Amino acid sequence: MTGLVELRAQHNRLSTLPETIGGLRALRELWLRGNAITHLPPSVADLRELRHLELRENALPALPPALADLPRLRQLDLRSNRLRHLPDWLSRMPALEKLDLRWNEVDPAHPLLAALEHRGCVVLT
Repeated sequence: MTGLVELRAQHNRLSTLPETIGGLRALRELWLRGNAITHLPPSVADLRELRHLELRENALPALPPALADLPRLRQLDLRSNRLRHLPDWLSRMPALEKLDLRWNEVDPAHPLLAALEHRGCVVLT
């Protein structure tokens, strides 16, 4: 399965992903909507080709640090989680074009969001 480019594991009651997810080096899209994910394993950082990550309707209390190492990530859907704070590294994601934070507890006036919008990223809060 190392050549897999899209993985859809929606509405499966997952609370996390296996550490082996990082072995899917060709993965470009990962759809995890409607699970119970509270964290992602560090090996997510190995998904260097990932362009779209949907974590909508999960239970993430914070952004997983592994996301900071995804150089090609363009779209990050985090709607309906438990997010309150944003890490500084978020503004340094080079390819990020769309960030969806709706239905979280993130302050829409957070300066990081303004920085992302300034460089052309669409931010939805």
